Amino acid sequence: MTYYIAPRFLNKLAVHITKNFLDLPGINAPLILGIHGHKGEGKSFQCELVFKRMKVQAIHLSAGELESPDAGDPSRLVRFRYREAADIITKHGKLAVLMINDIDAGAGRVDSGTQYTVNTQLVNATLMNIADNPTNVQLPGSYDSEPLPRVPIIVTGNDFGTLYAPLVRDGRMDKFYWEPNREDRLEIVNGIFTPDGLNRQQIEQLVSKFEGQSIDFFSALRASIYDEQILAFIEKTGFDKIGLKVANSTEKHSFIKPDFRLEHLIEKGEQMVKEQQHIQELRLVAAYNRSLAESNTAQRYGFMPGQPPVSGNGIRQENQGFNAQPPVSKGSPSAEVSRPQNKPQSPTATLDPDAVQQIRQLMSQGYPIGIEHVDRRRFRTGSWQSCGCIQTGNESEAIAALNSCLANFAGEYVRLFGVDGNKRRVMETIIQRPDS
Repeated sequence: MTYYIAPRFLNKLAVHITKNFLDLPGINAPLILGIHGHKGEGKSFQCELVFKRMKVQAIHLSAGELESPDAGDPSRLVRFRYREAADIITKHGKLAVLMINDIDAGAGRVDSGTQYTVNTQLVNATLMNIADNPTNVQLPGSYDSEPLPRVPIIVTGNDFGTLYAPLVRDGRMDKFYWEPNREDRLEIVNGIFTPDGLNRQQIEQLVSKFEGQSIDFFSALRASIYDEQILAFIEKTGFDKIGLKVANSTEKHSFIKPDFRLEHLIEKGEQMVKEQQHIQELRLVAAYNRSLAESNTAQRYGFMPGQPPVSGNGIRQENQGFNAQPPVSKGSPSAEVSRPQNKPQSPTATLDPDAVQQIRQLMSQGYPIGIEHVDRRRFRTGSWQSCGCIQTGNESEAIAALNSCLANFAGEYVRLFGVDGNKRRVMETIIQRPDS
């Protein structure tokens, strides 16, 4: 398979690696290169292709290794892997780098529900210290007076805003935002399907058909084409005998070339897109959390889920929701305010009544309210962005903040949710759709 390396990616990575091995007068090159961008766009794979082309030996460290039940283990591991790469440079005279994939998943704080542990703090501090003193990286309990060669560090991730800010500052980390343009996308997809006989025009049609999908989508699409043959192979062998046929077997299995016609690829791709949409639209966790929240509210106020609450005089307040207020007598000072015909235009006028009701329910239960937005393209991949958090106890202020977000992102999806005491989302609901 002929893989394509995007020139921008190749140039950026090659310059960073080479610069760290050169003694430039008066220049202190950043030791860390942070490659960030949306998920599934091939950041790690492009790095591997560049390493192979430049004959660079990469020492890998995964995000899962940046946490441990024993405090200090991950930071020691970072130092150990760094020195391992330095030994390759010293003893074998080869280029070597330390590669940390998905660093934001292991050392970042995604939201208020992510714990910031001692290990997270120590990993950030260790990387900062190595970036500042790349030739003096010691292991705990020992000291080596011999200076180490500089080892460039490459980190990938989706959102570096979740990392400790001093780590990503200029001077320590050089940042590179990777988002393939259309030409990059066409060339990469063409490399994926080169063995299958698709011409340039068909590649363009395929990419245009699934505009907005990540690079990984097309790799998964190619892999799914073999599913039909594999299923036929399983049925022919027998579901109860397939283990003996494929596990620890020296027998090799060959398959005929599957149907890679453009029409078949589009059909398979549409099935994959439907599965993506099911995940986005079904959102069973939100439904379960909503049911849990309603159950908690029922226990709190003494009524059954699905029934309106009971007022002080024993009459159920229909169409009032969970935040129903007792009736106001004509003699009270607020009587005029409570009459709909005399009520001035409020911020709720531009909001859907269900959204207003949800804000009232969340506020009545004391939940902070989060707001997120996403455009049409990012909606398919679930790349939501925060629009702020409402923590006021004033309903008008909360509604005004939500109105402001809706106005700023009028052509995008907007959703709101509450955050309970266990840092979990509750009652997550999309309240604005661009096609509605």
